Amino acid sequence: MSIFRIQPHGRLQEWVAEEKGYFKEEGLEYEFKTSYFGTAQPTVASADQAPDEVKRGAFETMEAEDRACEISSACHWAVNMAAHGEHGRMWGHAYSVTPGGLWAAPDSGIKKPEDLANVEVAVGYHSGSHFSTLQALEPFLPKDQIKLQFVGGPIERLQLVLDHRVPAANVFGTPSYVLEQQGFHKVVDTSFMIGFLIHGDATDQQLWAYFNALQRAQREIDVAKELYQHYLLDELPEKYHGMVDARQCGTGERMVFEPYTRETFDRTHRWMTEWGMFPEDQVGHASYDDAMAV
Repeated sequence: MSIFRIQPHGRLQEWVAEEKGYFKEEGLEYEFKTSYFGTAQPTVASADQAPDEVKRGAFETMEAEDRACEISSACHWAVNMAAHGEHGRMWGHAYSVTPGGLWAAPDSGIKKPEDLANVEVAVGYHSGSHFSTLQALEPFLPKDQIKLQFVGGPIERLQLVLDHRVPAANVFGTPSYVLEQQGFHKVVDTSFMIGFLIHGDATDQQLWAYFNALQRAQREIDVAKELYQHYLLDELPEKYHGMVDARQCGTGERMVFEPYTRETFDRTHRWMTEWGMFPEDQVGHASYDDAMAV
């Protein structure tokens, strides 16, 4: 049995399970890796240039062969499509939900979702911010008035909003707490589900040990969140630490230990194909039974 590599995904649960020894108590032999979000640096164009277009996101990362860990997390849309395309199996016994929103500067004149008609919203390509922006604006705007600007990951979008270089952006998780405490305005909520994609040779024993530990961590966070909110800073590059007081934040992404059902699997895939979000060579067609670990 190979070592199970664990990398936090912008949330508290892995940090808490590591601190409390839950992974070890569940019998998991593992390596704990530094969070990607905490070490990422914004790679945005200089202030006198328009943001670069970035046509690569969560789905393309999961589509690639190189894996940083045995199970990765991303919005359930991207994980769903990756599982349909047989780039890994989707865990069927849990998901999570992350808070977020479409954010604008207080002096932008953008106060309500209808103000975003024909305004480019900065998002990450084929990632949760991409899909959740469409989902959030569907009730307010016709499709032809929803405009997106693909500018990169959460840290890139955070920096562009702070610099007032985009009119609005989808920012979720810990970066959204930075914007909130810096006085930016949430135009509309975009909370969304996050799924888990299994890679390589991870065994059922390892996977159940991992998720059992996360479930224990979720209960601990619910009981005493103030003991663990400081880990939110580990999910941000150091340059942003002085902009946010973790004690004033929420707890971010919340684990939900319910099944990702066949109905949800099919419905989600159908919604993406109806929007035409993926070219045909990326649209997978694996069945629920083949794509899911249930």
